[in-house]
Amino acid sequence: FVPLLAGHGGNTGGQTVGTVLSAISSKSVTLKDAPRVILKEALSGITVGCILGTMVGPLAHYLMGISLHVSTVILVTLPLVSVIAATLGSIIPFACLAIGQDPSVVAAPAMTSFVDVAGLMSYFLIANQVFKAFGLEL
Repeated sequence: FVPLLAGHGGNTGGQTVGTVLSAISSKSVTLKDAPRVILKEALSGITVGCILGTMVGPLAHYLMGISLHVSTVILVTLPLVSVIAATLGSIIPFACLAIGQDPSVVAAPAMTSFVDVAGLMSYFLIANQVFKAFGLEL
């Protein structure tokens, strides 16, 4: 399920970066709009992640025969990866503007790197806690 998490995080973050860069370049948002935009994107990310997690987790368990503890990890990790990706995807372009860098050059590669690292770390940390809750040690 690591490719699913990494792919979903990359897609979510990439879409967010594209949306924010487009809004910045058309001047429909400025640096002072950053908190509002970041909050909206984070809420969008958590919504999509919760929908996807509540679909994929049970499907993995009941249709694919994946163990309940692994399915639970997926169910919990997808919303977190989504909110991390959407939040970082909206923060990074504004941060680039704030420090005088071109966000169109920096934002996408930075977002991808941060989301991949944060997503994998989240996955393993959540897996550790879920496995412990099920009485399993990693």
